[in-house]
Amino acid sequence: MTINYLTIFPDMFSVFTGHSIPKRAAEAGLAAFHVYDIRAYTEDKHKRVDDYPFGGGAGMVMMPQPIFDCFKAVEQNTGGKSINIYMSPKGKPLSDAQAKHLSEYDTLNILCGHYEGVDQRVIDHLIDEEISIGDYILTGGELPAMVLTDAVIRYIPGVLGNEASTENESFSDGLLEHPQYTRPADYNGMKVPDVLLSGHHEKINEWRKTESEAITRRMRPDMEKKKRRNNNG
Repeated sequence: MTINYLTIFPDMFSVFTGHSIPKRAAEAGLAAFHVYDIRAYTEDKHKRVDDYPFGGGAGMVMMPQPIFDCFKAVEQNTGGKSINIYMSPKGKPLSDAQAKHLSEYDTLNILCGHYEGVDQRVIDHLIDEEISIGDYILTGGELPAMVLTDAVIRYIPGVLGNEASTENESFSDGLLEHPQYTRPADYNGMKVPDVLLSGHHEKINEWRKTESEAITRRMRPDMEKKKRRNNNG
């Protein structure tokens, strides 16, 4: 298996891949790890990879251009059956069954986000699966990527004799977060929703609430049922 990490903190992976089970898997030729620095692919002269979100709000959002270009480079180390993963609190909760399923792939490309997340167009056009490791917030996606890797490579034949058991649920605060977008408003024909450019805060809030409800119904119907029970209780 080949595991490619896309990150703005590439040094974080050297300790992880150089010890314990990942090191054993690499030395046995059962797994290969490659780290890509997203900052190396930005077209910004100051090496920025983030910008303010359209529609306002706290924090910054990672821009699409550096991530799209980084994925192009990653494709050179992508072969066989592959999947693009984004470590996200909005994703499906990591489970033992999911880790076992992912171990059947030849290549995992894992995107590690930061700040308030990544531009939604990255998720819509590049990501196959969003995965969460639990109902809490971390600084970035590097640690979750390591957790996912550790859970998955245990199922590669020859790495470990025992199965790894991981039971975690998605982040929950009633509703999952709405999509986020940042500049440019039109990236290669992929456009930001008009409402976020309108400056009409009431309509923006209504759009965000509607999107949050739709995402929650699609991604976590159990959360929607729980919220409905609480409201009726």
